Amino acid sequence: MAAVLDNPPLWRRALPLFRGFDALLAFAVLLLCAAGLLAMYSSGYDHGTRFVDHGRNMLLAGAILFVVAQVPPQQLMKFAVPVYVVGVVLLLGVEFFGITKKGATRWINVGVVIQPSEILKIATPLMLAWWFQRREGHRQPFDFVVAFALLAVPVLLIMHQPDLGTSILVAAAGMSVIFFAGLPWRLIVPPVLLGVIGIGLLVWFSSDLCQDGVRWVVLREYQQQRICTLMDPTRDPLGKGFHILQGMIAIGSGGVFGKGFMQGTQTHLEFIPERTTDFIFAAYSEEFGLLGNGFLILAFVFLILRGLVIALEAPTLFSRLLAGAITLIFFTYAFVNMGMVSGMLPVVGVPLPFVSYGGTAMVTLGSGLGILMSIAKSKRLLQT
Repeated sequence: MAAVLDNPPLWRRALPLFRGFDALLAFAVLLLCAAGLLAMYSSGYDHGTRFVDHGRNMLLAGAILFVVAQVPPQQLMKFAVPVYVVGVVLLLGVEFFGITKKGATRWINVGVVIQPSEILKIATPLMLAWWFQRREGHRQPFDFVVAFALLAVPVLLIMHQPDLGTSILVAAAGMSVIFFAGLPWRLIVPPVLLGVIGIGLLVWFSSDLCQDGVRWVVLREYQQQRICTLMDPTRDPLGKGFHILQGMIAIGSGGVFGKGFMQGTQTHLEFIPERTTDFIFAAYSEEFGLLGNGFLILAFVFLILRGLVIALEAPTLFSRLLAGAITLIFFTYAFVNMGMVSGMLPVVGVPLPFVSYGGTAMVTLGSGLGILMSIAKSKRLLQT
């Protein structure tokens, strides 16, 4: 009897590691993973080993989530500066020693080939949350200037690669920290108004600005073409507008109930480009229709609301800012991906969380969820 009591089973010894995990957040992630596996099997069963690899990537993300969740937020603060500095140094290394693929220099070989910009999706909000935690109680307007400078460095380096999609995600994560830290509305409203006016003028004069031979000084040519294609995809239906048109056709043809699992014609006749990665939402929409889209959107809304509740209840300023930023990363991922596939936003390389294929993005998502779990655990353990 003594031996039995002294040697409890493995599951009982592992149970304390799961104490404090947020069940609602885990449930939202499981819903999205289920939708992702279903969509990946249909769109990628004949695409090599995509489905098996997608499941493996989910398991890897789950392992990373579990490990990161064991690190208390106080310890995460200690990693903020080193991880940010290493990420920026690697981005500078990409400028000089980077690997170029398809016209973009985004990777570097450090024994293994990595994409440093992925590190900054987590490192940037981590660094900014650390900065505002340090300045808590005696914050000055100059602190926001420093925060914008810390954000501008990685965003500009990533845009120069060029990688518009990742730069948008890093900028959104950093701006959410700055906003939650108390950025005055008088500094928020003018840029928003200028942006709205700019978009209105762009739409109004799009026919003139998008004529052949007209160059926009502030953007690269491929970025200009993406915006012009968004304004009128039919100007080049078999070229630059092909992605948007086929995505819109697939989404519309799904109707209310969809064509059924494995029955998507646009998907399986290979009209949808990148049907297992950036455009998997079009394949999902075709087969599961408006009802399926409603389920997916509600699952994302549930995840985002739960993340914001965790941020609201976090015990420290650092935890609140970091949890809020990580949560809005998921919102930005989903909003940009669904928007570009449905023809409301320019096409950029942003995957749909847990649904699109991609190992690097899945690792980033697992790390972000692990941080949210860590913050939720710290709050619950503090209460007990």
